[in-house]
Amino acid sequence: MNITVVGSGYVGLVSGTCYAESGNEVICVDIDRARIERLAAGHIPLYEPGLEELVRRNVKEQRLSFTTDLAAAVQQSMVTFIAVGTPMSASGAADLSGVLKAAEEIARAAIGYHIIVIKSTVPVGTNDKVREIVARAADHRIDICSVPEFLKEGSAIEDFMRPDRVVIGSTSEQATAILREIHSPFMRTDNPILVMHPRSSELTKYASNAMLAIRISFINQMANLCEAVGAEINDVRRGMGTDRRIGSQFLFPGVGYGGSCFPKDVQALIHSAGQHELDFSILKATDAVNGEQKRMLADRVRMHFGDDLSGRTFAVWGLAFKPRTDDMREAPSLAVIEELLRRGARIRAHDPEALANARSLFGDRISYHENNYDALKDADALIILTEWNEFRHPNFQRIRTALKQAVIFDGRNLYDPSLMKALEFRYYSIGRRPV
Repeated sequence: MNITVVGSGYVGLVSGTCYAESGNEVICVDIDRARIERLAAGHIPLYEPGLEELVRRNVKEQRLSFTTDLAAAVQQSMVTFIAVGTPMSASGAADLSGVLKAAEEIARAAIGYHIIVIKSTVPVGTNDKVREIVARAADHRIDICSVPEFLKEGSAIEDFMRPDRVVIGSTSEQATAILREIHSPFMRTDNPILVMHPRSSELTKYASNAMLAIRISFINQMANLCEAVGAEINDVRRGMGTDRRIGSQFLFPGVGYGGSCFPKDVQALIHSAGQHELDFSILKATDAVNGEQKRMLADRVRMHFGDDLSGRTFAVWGLAFKPRTDDMREAPSLAVIEELLRRGARIRAHDPEALANARSLFGDRISYHENNYDALKDADALIILTEWNEFRHPNFQRIRTALKQAVIFDGRNLYDPSLMKALEFRYYSIGRRPV
């Protein structure tokens, strides 16, 4: 089938590439000419494991192409997915200007029957707004549907190709049948394709991310309580997680959640509830807890070294909000580093993939190191903020030799406290007794 994907950012590029991988002919559209030129030349502007190989293969086999000409792309397709950004506004609401503009342009360009599918994360009622705009812009039938994405950065290809479920928000039997056909190659393990009203599909995406955010904030508060009463959070987490009603996913304590989805979607859901005079207090608390958690590790550093960190240098391992991505949006590292800089500290930072993004955010206020051990030179302590695999079993002798003091602040609980004690490190982690 001929498919157009409007928006060649993270969601659009992954989606378009995976649709092409299943045999469709896909045109990815973006208004950023430089981005399109880089993609056409095989240069991927973001880091996602496996994506570059898939893009190059499908471009070579002429199933995937890139353009800035939206009208020409739409006229070659029956289905157009909108995957543009919906950034959070100052009020917490999602900015829908990109979605609405794209929908109007698609409607004006479409020839005959067409399906517009909203893949961007949008608040409840967006499908209705798009339908009104399209009705004014087109004089022929265009169905409006929603197919929200459930991609995790770092495993997006696997999530798309083998999803837990596909959610289709549609009131059109014809559009539903076509969207089922497009997504059926990804559902060979009998995971469900769930068809529902568009408003329900829009809310499903927000509800899923909000629930995961709640779990993270809950386990972080439990970790804080464990420290206060002398319990061990890993024991508590295992005791909870083995209950089949609860499960163990997203019950790992740390320095808070970040990224492009959870913070924005939590705020958007709070805003949507407020528009209907509902006080979504549990989500407000979740957001507040997460903000406090991001500051916790900097407070631990201050408690150990004192309020004035002038003359102190800290090595930071991990800048991205999670491993296997270069995304630093709302990353805990931003809050931690800014607080340490504010108190006069110097920062020597390493991340396997996020150094370029970090440089665009911090400029020359910190130093950047391609090798994680190079970042340790002359540092007073090591601070771990992202759980990259290469940090899990490091050479502790090299760490101890490079640091001025054998002190580690571990925001991801990567190491065994008993091992840290045996190696004579001062070791601070989350929800466990300090060593």
